[in-house]
Amino acid sequence: MPRPSVARRYARFALGLALDQVPPPVAAKAASLALDTLGSCLASSREEFGRAVLQAAERLGGPPESTLIGTKARVGAASAVLANATLAHGLDFDDTREDAIVHTGCVAVTTALAVGEALGASGRAVVEAMIAGVEVMCRVGLAVPGRFHARHYHPTSLTGSFAAAAVAGKLYGLTEDQLVHAFGICGSQAGGIIEYLADGSWTKRLHPGWAAHAGVAATHLARSGFTGPETVFEGAHGFYQAFAGGYAEAALEALLATLGRTWELAGLTLKPYPCGSIAQPYMDCALRLREQHRIKPEEIVDIRCRTAEGSIPRLWEPLASKHRPANGYAAKFSLPYLLALMLVRGRAALAEFTDEAARDQAVLAVAGKVGYEVDATIDYPRQFIGHVAIRLRDGRLLEARQDHPRGGPDFPMAREEVEAKFLGNAALAVPEDQAARVVRIAGELAAQAHLTALMDSLTA
Repeated sequence: MPRPSVARRYARFALGLALDQVPPPVAAKAASLALDTLGSCLASSREEFGRAVLQAAERLGGPPESTLIGTKARVGAASAVLANATLAHGLDFDDTREDAIVHTGCVAVTTALAVGEALGASGRAVVEAMIAGVEVMCRVGLAVPGRFHARHYHPTSLTGSFAAAAVAGKLYGLTEDQLVHAFGICGSQAGGIIEYLADGSWTKRLHPGWAAHAGVAATHLARSGFTGPETVFEGAHGFYQAFAGGYAEAALEALLATLGRTWELAGLTLKPYPCGSIAQPYMDCALRLREQHRIKPEEIVDIRCRTAEGSIPRLWEPLASKHRPANGYAAKFSLPYLLALMLVRGRAALAEFTDEAARDQAVLAVAGKVGYEVDATIDYPRQFIGHVAIRLRDGRLLEARQDHPRGGPDFPMAREEVEAKFLGNAALAVPEDQAARVVRIAGELAAQAHLTALMDSLTA
């Protein structure tokens, strides 16, 4: 008997997943992921890009079934996820799966909430769908670590529609065949180039929104009888051939074999800083050196970092533009700027990524002293390692290394830290008592009979 297709195995897993199969620590991490994602949504809703995508979603409209987060407006679920997933990722403050380099909550959480609200689903059903989406999305990316970026694609954009289809397909009650077709349709909607790196424009922010929209649209098409190729992943003209130049079949088979046994959600990193995740171990190193040695910016002669070759196009080159990023958004992907922030200001909060902040001459003076050398021993993207060496005017050479990003499974954020991060983000959009209500409800999401109280608390 022939082996089932990759899409069929994902569909069986997603449709069959029940919360009582999920270890309690994984379910708790899912609750933290939901809260973390919603904080980013609320903070983004007051940004210029957030207002633009919310306005566009209102114009696209649809039945008033799903909330546009940060507003009182309700639109069709597909329009809602276009906006909400963009909000979730727009500040680069959302989770990362380190080795796959995908951001999961921006797609899985927002799709689960929008579709769950539209259907009047229980909190338990929403959490189950959310977990299914994360597990599928991580595995789609983990099959080809680093390969999407190498071909100039954003991994979250490519993998996100499959997560959204898993989430929406489970909640809408698709049959196995229908969800297989939905995955097939997603393959033809995949895209997302990383040319935003050239000028700090907004398209990266949109990528998970468009992917989530595509996944919801694919489920509606499949429910209506529209077909997609079953061999969307492994086919001769399939997803991995098109976007990764092929794949290692053994690696993908190993990932499929662990469905329902190994929980990739447990490996997510929640970010302490609102910027590119690969840079964050470097930032911790710089902050540690600043605090331990009381470094003053004017004492710094030179800063050198060891880096993996695969991260150079996003963090380091072209070096001249990384030394002086074009705007606050481009600064999030400039390691020279990020290190200078930590050494000059000792922090990297949302206020450090406005266009005005990116023109701070004191920060740019230090950024101009930052360079790098390639370290072939760093197993990127399986490892996000930070290394910083600072030479001071008095001749001292100070070095620090960090082998894992803070907020990940090796260096986790406590629940209290996740809640504090949420409250700081939420305070930009809603009153304190409303934010506290979201913390309480999100922590008990699986016990909620429906999503009304939660979604009402996310409106301005």
